[in-house]
Amino acid sequence: MKVSSTRVIGLDFARAWAMLGMMIVNYVVILNAEHNGPDWLIALSSLFQGRASTVFVVLAGIGIAYMTKKARTSGDPALLQTSRHVLWKRSLFLFVIGTLLYLGGWSGDILHYYGVYMLIASFLLVVSGKTLLLAFSGILLTAQTLQLSLNYMQGWDPRQPFIEYLDFWTVEGFLRNLLYNGYHPVFPWLCFFLLGLWLGRRNLLDRSVRKKMLGWATVLFVSLEVLSYGLIKLSIPVVGSEIALFLWGTKPVPPNLFYVLSSSSTAVIIILLCVSFAEKFANCWITQTWVKTGQLTLTHYVSHIIVGLGFLALIGRFENRTLAFAMLYAVGFFLFSIVLSLIWRRWFERGPLESLMRKISG
Repeated sequence: MKVSSTRVIGLDFARAWAMLGMMIVNYVVILNAEHNGPDWLIALSSLFQGRASTVFVVLAGIGIAYMTKKARTSGDPALLQTSRHVLWKRSLFLFVIGTLLYLGGWSGDILHYYGVYMLIASFLLVVSGKTLLLAFSGILLTAQTLQLSLNYMQGWDPRQPFIEYLDFWTVEGFLRNLLYNGYHPVFPWLCFFLLGLWLGRRNLLDRSVRKKMLGWATVLFVSLEVLSYGLIKLSIPVVGSEIALFLWGTKPVPPNLFYVLSSSSTAVIIILLCVSFAEKFANCWITQTWVKTGQLTLTHYVSHIIVGLGFLALIGRFENRTLAFAMLYAVGFFLFSIVLSLIWRRWFERGPLESLMRKISG
């Protein structure tokens, strides 16, 4: 198998897993089922919160790095500008699709943020790896400063926090949501995209490189989680549990420094393990099935909202479901998506939305 094929397989394999995780998180939240189940199931579902979507964004950055590699390494200004034009068109396409989903009532959309990440990244294609990491650090520190100096809950309906954003369709509210306190705000979620751009310049097919990166990512993850736990325990008697979790927690709300670094390390671990698995079992039917599903993640993302949630609304099971129901429905819809992927790929190379985006952007 060619090197490039193995690389694509590993990343698409990871995309499929990320899509499954996002489905679980989204259905659990929208069905108001987060705490409606046994403790062990609550703990299991919480593992996906803010982690699956991180993997998704990091993979997007890696994909852009691969897509623009020739433009970056050739030094050809015309080729670089052509790559930017393609990215600008794709970022607009994603932004419009995401905004339409939000207009339809999906407040948890990631695509319109994704479009903005891509737009910003288009201006960073030829900067050095060191500059990417410095930008990562600057954005993270800026986000942490904003969280400490501004009201993080501003704009969210106090009766339905993180379900309804009251002034989203105003200029101020839209920008606040986009940049600061939405589901995936630019500060700090752009960090994950930049991490992907940086990872995309590494030779992920080199086992020694993967082994080294996996070791560092694992050490970072364990250290951060232990440090977070210790700081929370020490801080609770002084500032209370709410402030302690706000400052030192590794959950996605708020996306503080500890969360971003911990989630980044998790994303690297998952992606590297997926690349290794796909490399070793490239011809396994499970790998091939997952890969075909991962190649249609844009279509499946939109489908799990319009079709998946639409079906629940149709049968009157849209609110206050049990956690078990939400997770089983997510897994069931993912299996349904796998079947559709296998059928679709028998006749078409790309998914319907993937093809449309490619046709529009060139």
